[in-house]
Amino acid sequence: MESREKKSFNDFGLSPEVMKAVSAMGFEEPTPIQEKTIPLLLAGKDVIGQAQTGTGKTAAFGIPVIEKVDKGRGPVQAVILAPTRELAIQAAEEINKLGANKKVHALPVYGGTSIDRQIKAIAKGVQIVVGTPGRVLDHIERRTLSLKDVKIVVLDEADEMLDMGFIDDITRILKETPEARQTLLFSATMPEEVLRISKRYMKTPERVRIAADTLTAAKIRQIVYELRNSDKMDALSRLIDFDAEGTFLVFCHTKKEVDEVTSNLKLRGYDADAMHGDYTQAQREAVLKKFKGGKVDVLVATDVAARGLDISSISHVVNYSIPQNPESYVHRIGRTGRAGREGVAITFVTPREDRQFRLIKAVSKAEIKKGRLPSREEVLGVRLASLEEKINEFIDDERFERFLGMAEKLSERLKPVEALAALLKFQLEGFDRAPEEVEDRGSLDDTGAAPGMARLFMTIGREQGVSAMDIVDAISKKADLPRQQIKKVSIFESFTFVEVPRESAEKIIEFMHRSIISGRKVAVAPAKPRALRK
Repeated sequence: MESREKKSFNDFGLSPEVMKAVSAMGFEEPTPIQEKTIPLLLAGKDVIGQAQTGTGKTAAFGIPVIEKVDKGRGPVQAVILAPTRELAIQAAEEINKLGANKKVHALPVYGGTSIDRQIKAIAKGVQIVVGTPGRVLDHIERRTLSLKDVKIVVLDEADEMLDMGFIDDITRILKETPEARQTLLFSATMPEEVLRISKRYMKTPERVRIAADTLTAAKIRQIVYELRNSDKMDALSRLIDFDAEGTFLVFCHTKKEVDEVTSNLKLRGYDADAMHGDYTQAQREAVLKKFKGGKVDVLVATDVAARGLDISSISHVVNYSIPQNPESYVHRIGRTGRAGREGVAITFVTPREDRQFRLIKAVSKAEIKKGRLPSREEVLGVRLASLEEKINEFIDDERFERFLGMAEKLSERLKPVEALAALLKFQLEGFDRAPEEVEDRGSLDDTGAAPGMARLFMTIGREQGVSAMDIVDAISKKADLPRQQIKKVSIFESFTFVEVPRESAEKIIEFMHRSIISGRKVAVAPAKPRALRK
């Protein structure tokens, strides 16, 4: 394959405000569609982009749009058409993040919601309108939206808009914009209708095409887990526990997410390390040396940091964040199943990412099966079997005799089965109590607390070496609550009670449940009244 030097966002000559936003969003380098499209749009060219959803298209047109419009509360200077309300909302959200420092605002307009609120928002002054064709046309016909000052028009997912019957609406909207405007058309496919629009409404457009690779990975078992974003860390932990001998390469979108995932894994006791664009070459080499040498079992990285990574022993690749495009999916999972070995590729998909996942599956031609996370009992079973193997290895060790003598002395004072159970507890502590045990403990209105307060139950206690100060500090920091409002911390052997203001209790449970205190994951729930605990 022909090698070429990758561009960075610094190469585009962007304004300091946009560069600051790009950095804050954790983008390290442009995706292929961004690399090819942004310079053309900044140069004033019309562009036809053939690329799939999830390739970074929004930033590809969002960044040039933000650079071209004037800030302030002036007239609408850019209009972006999308086929669905979900895509319009997502595009507007990302554009607003990219344009925050330049005081540029994008407003999503779509059907199925109050048009009056949209009318008021447009009247206050916005530079960019992102909307579905039908609702944008409604505003034009009501004379609540004028496109006479539009500098740039974006047709996102043009083929899908045409499939949905928006051809007439699109042409009517385009006729309302100045002929001197700049036009960008994105489409996954190029049917005749899309080409007709490009010929009629675009001026000698540049063609940009991002091809997706076809997947050929016979030795890679591909699994998808459908879950909520808040459940990803628990799912990752359980998968690592279930295959304790495995080596995991975990992919995240941004540097910030890499740092957060790595920090959480370390707090949970895993040998994890991170690698992303902020690491120097020397730091990367040090991390890779530890990973290759087995001193790190989990490496968390961005796509950029993992480029060129060739380690044959990686057993699992985990897409903690769904890949941005099918090409990225193929490259990521290709890090496992090397040197004739079998590998496992795992992808976490949240409900709102289902459409993007289906596209990855279709384009990559991958056989990706739905997975079921191993239960707590299954994880315990695997860990117990692994422990049994290690015990047999120790028995075969020539130095075993001296420990056998110690065991015989202990067995005179302790029951052997109880001693073994205590050692198992020491080895497997943390897997014998599930957070789910406190999910249905009761109501916040009946916790046996003082008036105006709520008593909470937490699965951490003296066994874990926690102090009242640790509990107060954690609640105060995570829930942004003054320390003096946290009262009556009662620490027992394996659990703790604490009283907090009733009005803040739900927020505290939301922030504290499944959080980490003193290196342990903690479950939090309303306490049962004292009478029920007797």
